[in-house]
Amino acid sequence: MITTLIGPAMRAPKLVLVLVGVAFLVCGALGSQASARLSNGGFVATDSESARVADILGRDYNMSGMQLVLTVESDGGVQGAASTARGRDIDEQLRGDSRVSKVVSPWTDPQLSGLLVSRDKKIGLIVASVRGDENTAPAAAHDLAGAFAGSRDGVTIHAGGQAMVWAETGQQTEKDLAIAEAIALPLTVLLLIWFLRSAVAAAIPFITGIAAIAGTSAVLYLLTFVVELSVFALNITTAIGLALAIDYSLLIIGRYREEIAAGRDRDAALVLAMRRGGRAVAFSGTTVGIALIGMSFFPMAFLRSLAYAGLAVVALSIVLTLTMVPALLTLLGERINRKPLREARPVQEGFLYRVARTVQRRPVLCALPVLALLVLFGSPIFGLKLGLPDDRVLPAAVESRQVGDLLRDRFADNATGTVQIVVSPTGGGTDPGDLGAYSAALSTVPEVEGVTGPAGSFAGGQPAGPADPTARHGDSAHLTVSSKVDPYSEQGQRQLGALHAVTAPAGTHVLFGGLAQQTADSTAGIREGFPKAVVWIAVTTFILLLLLTGSVVLPLKALVLNVLSLSATFGALVWIFQEGHLGGLGTLATGYTIATLPVLLFCVAFGLSMDYEVFLLARFTEEWKRSGRTRADNDDAVALGIARSGRIVTAAALLMAVIFVGIASSGVTMNRMLGVGLALAVLMDATLVRMVLVPAFMRLLGTANWWAPALSRPLLERAALRE
Repeated sequence: MITTLIGPAMRAPKLVLVLVGVAFLVCGALGSQASARLSNGGFVATDSESARVADILGRDYNMSGMQLVLTVESDGGVQGAASTARGRDIDEQLRGDSRVSKVVSPWTDPQLSGLLVSRDKKIGLIVASVRGDENTAPAAAHDLAGAFAGSRDGVTIHAGGQAMVWAETGQQTEKDLAIAEAIALPLTVLLLIWFLRSAVAAAIPFITGIAAIAGTSAVLYLLTFVVELSVFALNITTAIGLALAIDYSLLIIGRYREEIAAGRDRDAALVLAMRRGGRAVAFSGTTVGIALIGMSFFPMAFLRSLAYAGLAVVALSIVLTLTMVPALLTLLGERINRKPLREARPVQEGFLYRVARTVQRRPVLCALPVLALLVLFGSPIFGLKLGLPDDRVLPAAVESRQVGDLLRDRFADNATGTVQIVVSPTGGGTDPGDLGAYSAALSTVPEVEGVTGPAGSFAGGQPAGPADPTARHGDSAHLTVSSKVDPYSEQGQRQLGALHAVTAPAGTHVLFGGLAQQTADSTAGIREGFPKAVVWIAVTTFILLLLLTGSVVLPLKALVLNVLSLSATFGALVWIFQEGHLGGLGTLATGYTIATLPVLLFCVAFGLSMDYEVFLLARFTEEWKRSGRTRADNDDAVALGIARSGRIVTAAALLMAVIFVGIASSGVTMNRMLGVGLALAVLMDATLVRMVLVPAFMRLLGTANWWAPALSRPLLERAALRE
């Protein structure tokens, strides 16, 4: 199959490259429009409780959209002439804007003054609900904020709230992509020249990588017409596409050079390199794709979109490797080599061969310290706490982050912590007396500032103000619970649990909404989908590696070692970013980890780690099958496989780590965590795991590595995937 696929690249390389060049220009034109069509949200399932409440509030209570929070500050205080005039003017303009569904402020809603005025009485809040969904509301909020923000007549206006956070996160992510590419691409070129000892050879993976970036952006653009794609897909999938295209190109070039050094002519060397190296590329890409499909088992659009985009990008990387690389190798020929490769020294004299033999001589002594180190790194994972991203994922200089800090530091009530409750009858209507008693009971929950609804306003279990006539729709009622706590915090989750525990009026059905409920829904979605994703990844990866090696033991070993290295990565991220050690690497530790990040990191890092496992296992299997299949042959197969593929694995891991460090330069905490996590995962996996634990365990197991039930061997031989 691979020979057939690469035929045109070998017969007409110039034509293939011209076609790729045209495709590159088309993809670049399409991809330049991708960022404008990407979504800022998707962290909560559309059928979750909080999402249903948001739909009801928008449909029945004219409270659609997302929050825009404007801070009005002056030395004269909230009730000073300057603040009052400016606040009333902004309030009036927002109420007259068709993009805004509801506005509250201390100047027009005096009963809310206690909630909307800072402790020192110098800052007042204007909270507007901006119409639209996760894509349109942030853009509208950004336009509105631009009209009001700034200083004038001694009054300073700043804009924040969830809508502004998402708008500025999208802008920051787009900027970060340009910075990441500016960091990664030059370093990648230098490293490629160093590894390949030839600028001409280095050009092949680099050109393939650039084509992958253009293709990836076009894939993202086209996918936006089919599914909702997260803005985070821009950075993540671009990095994956670039990394895989370069890795796979390196593998093919390394194998091509090896065949040339063995005395084969250029055409025969290329065919063998593509058949054997291309087989490893196809297997590797399939395992990465399998891992990325794991994200589709989660109910959040954010993860599902990354699964679809990632799968398309992996397929693109494989196609580019199996078309562009042989075309470039055919065209460039011997020019990729600085000196004749037939003079290369035997692999038995190489550093990696000696390392493998050293580990094989003392497998237990070498493996135990590495295992202990990985367990130590992984131990903080038991303190993992999940939450949703808020303004604190942005750099401190970003305005919506500054507004969030003001709300947390200078206000008794947290304007973002409001819990929305919809009470619907299951039979007749809702009795006003029962609704009042329920509202009063809710107001006694610790750290609740007050509860407002159609039966009145309550604080501490006592009436505190008039009813809100707009909070009733037909037989249903809407209650607003004002909270003092951070909705994303553990305290916010405890308060939400206490509110859920309050007995609702008989004959009613109660739904909760707001950011605290969104956090709970997101965490529940992760817990629900994770076992399914793990089973899918484990079973399909096991079957694929079984068909690759014909062994039952090697796939199990690969899965165990992958989980071990990933646990170490998760533990390191919890220790750094959740607990704040090492200064959180420039981020603000909030005490929790963004709920979708462990899933994203698990699926992507598992696939990339298995990428290297496939490279090595393919070579181990090749060496083993042409040997006498004794215990000594097992050791030889491992040592030779590491010596011949290990340098490519190490080089690919370092290049991939450089690309992920580019992501880690992002100002958005989630991107930084992902970049650091992926860089750690691939480096640990390619060094400690593949170069120490793999040869140690394979030495200890000996010929048992290749065991399979006797009855299954004929079937495995027929079903084995070969070039």
